[in-house]
Amino acid sequence: MGDMTNSDFYSKNQRNESSHGGEFGCTMEELRSLMELRGTEAVVKIKETYGDTEAICRRLKTSPVEGLPGTAPDLEKRKQIFGQNFIPPKKPKTFLQLVWEALQDVTLIILEIAAIISLGLSFYHPPGENNEGCATAQGGAEDEGEAEAGWIEGAAILLSVICVVLVTAFNDWSKEKQFRGLQSRIEQEQKFTVVRAGQVVQIPVAEIVVGDIAQVKYGDLLPADGLFIQGNDLKIDESSLTGESDQVRKSVDKDPMLLSGTHVMEGSGRMVVTAVGVNSQTGIIFTLLGAGGEEEEKKDKKAKQQDGAAAMEMQPLKSAEGGDADDKKKANMHKKEKSVLQGKLTKLAVQIGKAGLVMSAITVIILVLYFTVDTFVVNKKPWLPECTPVYVQYFVKFFIIGVTVLVVAVPEGLPLAVTISLAYSVKKMMKDNNLVRHLDACETMGNATAICSDKTGTLTTNRMTVVQAYVGDVHHKEVPEPSSINAKTMELLVNAIAINSAYTTKILPPEKEGGLPRQVGNKTECGLLGFVLDLKQDYEPVRSQMPEEKLYKVYTFNSVRKSMSTVIKLPDDSFRMYSKGASEIVLKKCCKILNGVGEPRVFRPRDRDEMVKKVIEPMACDGLRTICVAYRDFPSSPEPDWDNENDILNDLTCICVVGIEDPVRPEVPEAIRKCQRAGITVRMVTGDNINTARAIAIKCGIIHPGEDFLCLEGKEFNRRIRNEKGEIEQERIDKIWPKLRVLARSSPTDKHTLVKGIIDSTHTEQRQVVAVTGDGTNDGPALKKADVGFAMGIAGTDVAKEASDIILTDDNFSSIVKAVMWGRNVYDSISKFLQFQLTVNVVAVIVAFTGACITQDSPLKAVQMLWVNLIMDTFASLALATEPPTETLLLRKPYGRNKPLISRTMMKNILGHAVYQLALIFTLLFVGEKMFQIDSGRNAPLHSPPSEHYTIIFNTFVMMQLFNEINARKIHGERNVFDGIFRNPIFCTIVLGTFAIQIVIVQFGGKPFSCSPLQLDQWMWCIFIGLGELVWGQVIATIPTSRLKFLKEAGGLTQKEEIPEEELNEDAEEIDHAERELRRGQVLWFRGLNRIQTQIEVVNTFKSGASFQGALRRQSSVTSQSQDVANLSSPSRVSLSNALSSPTSLPPAAAGHPRREGVP
Repeated sequence: MGDMTNSDFYSKNQRNESSHGGEFGCTMEELRSLMELRGTEAVVKIKETYGDTEAICRRLKTSPVEGLPGTAPDLEKRKQIFGQNFIPPKKPKTFLQLVWEALQDVTLIILEIAAIISLGLSFYHPPGENNEGCATAQGGAEDEGEAEAGWIEGAAILLSVICVVLVTAFNDWSKEKQFRGLQSRIEQEQKFTVVRAGQVVQIPVAEIVVGDIAQVKYGDLLPADGLFIQGNDLKIDESSLTGESDQVRKSVDKDPMLLSGTHVMEGSGRMVVTAVGVNSQTGIIFTLLGAGGEEEEKKDKKAKQQDGAAAMEMQPLKSAEGGDADDKKKANMHKKEKSVLQGKLTKLAVQIGKAGLVMSAITVIILVLYFTVDTFVVNKKPWLPECTPVYVQYFVKFFIIGVTVLVVAVPEGLPLAVTISLAYSVKKMMKDNNLVRHLDACETMGNATAICSDKTGTLTTNRMTVVQAYVGDVHHKEVPEPSSINAKTMELLVNAIAINSAYTTKILPPEKEGGLPRQVGNKTECGLLGFVLDLKQDYEPVRSQMPEEKLYKVYTFNSVRKSMSTVIKLPDDSFRMYSKGASEIVLKKCCKILNGVGEPRVFRPRDRDEMVKKVIEPMACDGLRTICVAYRDFPSSPEPDWDNENDILNDLTCICVVGIEDPVRPEVPEAIRKCQRAGITVRMVTGDNINTARAIAIKCGIIHPGEDFLCLEGKEFNRRIRNEKGEIEQERIDKIWPKLRVLARSSPTDKHTLVKGIIDSTHTEQRQVVAVTGDGTNDGPALKKADVGFAMGIAGTDVAKEASDIILTDDNFSSIVKAVMWGRNVYDSISKFLQFQLTVNVVAVIVAFTGACITQDSPLKAVQMLWVNLIMDTFASLALATEPPTETLLLRKPYGRNKPLISRTMMKNILGHAVYQLALIFTLLFVGEKMFQIDSGRNAPLHSPPSEHYTIIFNTFVMMQLFNEINARKIHGERNVFDGIFRNPIFCTIVLGTFAIQIVIVQFGGKPFSCSPLQLDQWMWCIFIGLGELVWGQVIATIPTSRLKFLKEAGGLTQKEEIPEEELNEDAEEIDHAERELRRGQVLWFRGLNRIQTQIEVVNTFKSGASFQGALRRQSSVTSQSQDVANLSSPSRVSLSNALSSPTSLPPAAAGHPRREGVP
């Protein structure tokens, strides 16, 4: 139905537009077709049709400076005519669809068939029914009424199958609902800056309308299509739409088209929004694709008879592929590496399933053989035709017993337990300020062995204040008195700071009386503006005198320049450039410095070295960031060549150097101590200078004086890890990373290299699991490469959030510790469940198997087994998977990747409890009738009534499981299994609920459950034997695990499965430009498919357990390999095109890559 909703949406808009077209000077259609043009074509079209962008603004009734008036009726009308800025999502799966999916389970299908056969046979009374000649398995005539009730067993099996299916479907449904809630929460969090009625406001992306004036800046993900009005140095990465990895420079006269879904990589500017929602470029692709899963299925059928544009694009793709792109896509999808835990679990479940299959097959074979040999060989009975149905009935009964064994053996609760546990954790993690975007990130976090953290904003508060300054040859240890600074210097300083910073950065009065002033925009610039205010000056008049439109040229900050410069035209037509940036970088370019009377004096290299020693290093050792502010004058003619940056950014005159403090967050040192105690190494990766970084690392407790550790600068790090040819060598990284604690002055590439180096390292016996925090666009590659990427919710750019797995909504490092706790808790919950479940499986299978072999009938009947299976699988997974985490989780070392799921201790518990349960059940089976003075239930004929004997066995079995469920709460051999039990209401409810239902089943279950009511004393015995589990648990805990060397561990991952093959052929490919041109058309398609997978695959992803990362990351993972290879070899020329993508996410992204379409 996806395409229906979309086309409705579409046609509605169309209709509106025809009626309202007159109100605005251009229709939606015109704007849409305009946005489909690129570059020069677009400029020509705008000139011919409208005149210029100003004219378009006039037609849209908006002002380039003031923006829209922002009145409700006006906004409403715009939404009516031009559409809203959201793309209608695909309908969720209905409950019935989920039920249908749950029914696809093989074991359930086998059961259904068996039940139906059994039902059919019970209604069919063959002529030979009462023929004495026919054999019965073990004497004992049956009464008439019983024969009538033969249908009950079949019906009961069907009923329990229905129960299992409904529970599974309900779980899936609630899970999907949660996930949708999560997604809408992520979407609501996205805000964008627009100008309305002359005020700069932040509004949710969905509220943007055509005609809005939006402010775009470095790091934004554009939410709608628009035309560039003015700005400086704006560069866009359009690879997500075009597949071109080069950054596109935008300007009013060359290429004013800004498209939704593209990333701003540099600069800032303003645009007028011209198309939103389904009419934007991204929306059009969604509409083409029909935004629905059904489309995907239909497309394969339709591709042959499809007409129109889509077919055009589809054809070359098919021929180039020699196969269907969609299948490739799906295959790719599932190849995405599963999370560690799911890998281990799948492997374990398969092993157990195989064992169960073998056991059930043997059971059936033994039963059939015993029956035939006994009947036809020992008793020498002929096979009479009229007896056939009777024999068939026996065989069906045997078959049902076999299937029951299989059902109990297969732990279908495992995948369920994982999803419940993860979904529960994700919900709770919201409260701990972790917004999880990819479910499995939460569990990977529990295995984390290393965290590479940013400094600014994560470890520190990100409130910058200038506390020291070096002005006019004097080093002031606190903010100087305004009177102590020369007037000329003061004027230069105020201008340099006010003009040479983003005009979006401001300091606003505090929200509450007595609070701190609010800092809006770039925090470092806020610190500098705060310095101006501390000097009793004001930056506003300077800015109003020199508005943004009048700035002549701006060199925006980026990670290569590490400085920002702005050129203005002075009244006498000469030019002045103000610069600011990292002090050691800017001072290298200074050849003069202002002295005490505001006159420039010569500044020689040796003066510089002295200044570094006397001023910059002492500031840095106090943990301050040092920023240098400088300027340079240019003559009016000849006008300098502004594009020749090296000449322009030189010969500067230093005005002052300031030391900016960014205090450490008060809760960080404690959080870092917890991490270190939990066996997680915290490393700080920052762009700051090494002394500042070291000072802050000591304050945080990342390094302790006297320890053996390394603090390196990016340059030194690169020198040490590269060989003579300049290639990075893993062995060299292995020598460094174990001791490295601080990496300062690092570029994004260094961060990526370090993360990749640690992850790929085989230096330690456990493969390292690395978490990375980042907030800037340039952190994209490292966030992607890491096992878990944390983006900052407040300070983070859209690009960083897009690349991350978890968003820290409060930007706080201590929330990461919470994530570790939850992650470990998920792991433990699964282990608890496993320990419990496997005990049940072992016991049930052995009882059914031996019972069947010795007494020709399973002591636990099919329906009873299904009930046991339901409580033990579904309910127990709910109960044990929702244990809340405790601080004690942080006292142990991480498990790492290769640690088996089932440790020795757990193996000891499983086998120990199995021995206890089997001993008691077999005692009851063979001598129970004597102990309780009741009829023996063994060797009963085909349709005999349920015996008390077997009921007691069933009841005892369930009681033992219930009490063992309490034992399973602890997996590390702790003594007190009741510890914290009341903190988990779900657990208590489930245990008591199961107990209540069990009473009802035994007392009133009757024939369907093969139960006969028990007396009170018999009940007491059952409960008493169950309680014995708790005592026995203590006995087991006393046995030291170290003695039990023979116990195997299970469910580990071998080394070989460790490294996914994607990583092996990572850099194998470079792109040929001619080929790229050829395949432009397909790229669009692939990007569309990529984008849409997000919507479609959500549920499938869940079902297949493949990580969400595939689905969610697809949007931004269009990679440029060649660039990556080039970058690694020449660090000087770092381009940020790969900031959006890193080789890790290639397999699902392969599609979006012109060259990699066919990569399997």
